[in-house]
Amino acid sequence: MMQTYKEQYRPQFHFSPEEKWMNDPNGMVFFNDEYHLFYQYHPFGTTWGPMHWGHAVSKDMIHWEHLPIALYPDDLGAIFSGSAVVDWNNTTGFFEKDKPGLVAIYTSAGTYPDSERPLQQQSLAYSKDNGRTWVKYEGNPVLSDVNITDYRDPKVFWHEETQKWVMVLATGQTITIYTSLNLKEWEFASEFGHTAGSHDGVWECPDLFKLPVDGGQEKWVMIVSIGDNGQSAKGSRTQYFIGQFDGTTFVNDHDDSTILWLDYGRDNYAGVSWSDIQDGRRIYLGWMSNWRYANQVPTEAWRSAMTLPRELSLTSTENGVRLFQKPVAEVHTIRKETESYPDIAIESGSNVSVPVNNSLLELTIEFEKVTSSQFGIIIQHSDEEKTVIGYNGIEEKLFVDRTLSGDNSFSTSFPAVQEAALTLANQRLKLQLFLDTSSIEVFANDGEVAVTSLLFPHKAGKELILFSNEGTTNAANIKLTELDSIWSR
Repeated sequence: MMQTYKEQYRPQFHFSPEEKWMNDPNGMVFFNDEYHLFYQYHPFGTTWGPMHWGHAVSKDMIHWEHLPIALYPDDLGAIFSGSAVVDWNNTTGFFEKDKPGLVAIYTSAGTYPDSERPLQQQSLAYSKDNGRTWVKYEGNPVLSDVNITDYRDPKVFWHEETQKWVMVLATGQTITIYTSLNLKEWEFASEFGHTAGSHDGVWECPDLFKLPVDGGQEKWVMIVSIGDNGQSAKGSRTQYFIGQFDGTTFVNDHDDSTILWLDYGRDNYAGVSWSDIQDGRRIYLGWMSNWRYANQVPTEAWRSAMTLPRELSLTSTENGVRLFQKPVAEVHTIRKETESYPDIAIESGSNVSVPVNNSLLELTIEFEKVTSSQFGIIIQHSDEEKTVIGYNGIEEKLFVDRTLSGDNSFSTSFPAVQEAALTLANQRLKLQLFLDTSSIEVFANDGEVAVTSLLFPHKAGKELILFSNEGTTNAANIKLTELDSIWSR
């Protein structure tokens, strides 16, 4: 039997469960110098099933310690997605004076009595021992609506200006906002999204937070994931909105037809941000899969991983304010040896090869488009298998082509060329790539665009090939860094 975390395709620097099925990140909260990650977990199989909350903690969001299952199904149903907060002022009455604790707000997913019709309600649990044990609130559920079937994924935060808790809840094809003084009793505040953004699937896993624009004036960001119902060839995806929030109502800065995608790859879904981080950063984590094939990917003892944690920011571009993302600074803890390469001019038809001796890599490179129509990097996994990360200068698109990257037999939706519109800055393209055993994360131009993609090559990479088509491309600041496994200690 193969040793755990040594299996084929097992991610080595991305979080994955020890065994069995995992999907959405849940209950992400920072408390007493620990980052908590709860997640949708099926402990009895490697496909989606009766949901529990799995649990892990970390000091740096990179290296993780697995803890026992936190929340089990009960009479109200399975434990669907939700959030967790620190109740600093004991608004709930669950804690002793001057001893704040953790409160989880989650969806109880059951059925109506004497019926198979789904019933989704919001419930509470609390912990007085840093999340090691949990007590479910005797007054559960705390929020119900019998008229809405898809009524789930509460994300809760404290709104300082109004001195209230705010909940954003996925309600079919909209986000409904509620407020509370104590997390137990909730009042309807407003509803957003009837005609805004993409409605290719059911809306799920919302988040709402504020960020400064270019370090100055603050805007609010609402994240909404879109489930796969067959309307889009790309399956499940995540969009975001930028606007204003006054404690009750979110107002979109853009017209309803504007769609802003968080990630242009196929495999970043259901992501939300950590609560109660004290250093001012807004840090996001996503589930690195897609409902189009999540149950079929070619792993056996375990299924699914999370993205790298990413710091979010709002930055002005020529197209307006956009959400940028970059790997958290803590990624430095897994960096090993770095090789730097001299600047080179890549001529059409004269590819440049860089040998690769490790399957866990970070690559940074800056291309300058001189006369070429297309340029980029080929990750040559083997003679037959490759992944191409390139830029089409005619269409002004970044692309990640995984059609020949390895095993794609499990789904006709998997082989794909993933594209993102991107205008070069002074004819330059900066790329930062993170290559794990079964994934690649691409960050372009300081995080203006992200492309997250699963890959299932049969062998580790053998070389990187820099190419330029129909002209010359300059490549500078080339650094190849070997990365360490987070499970090797």
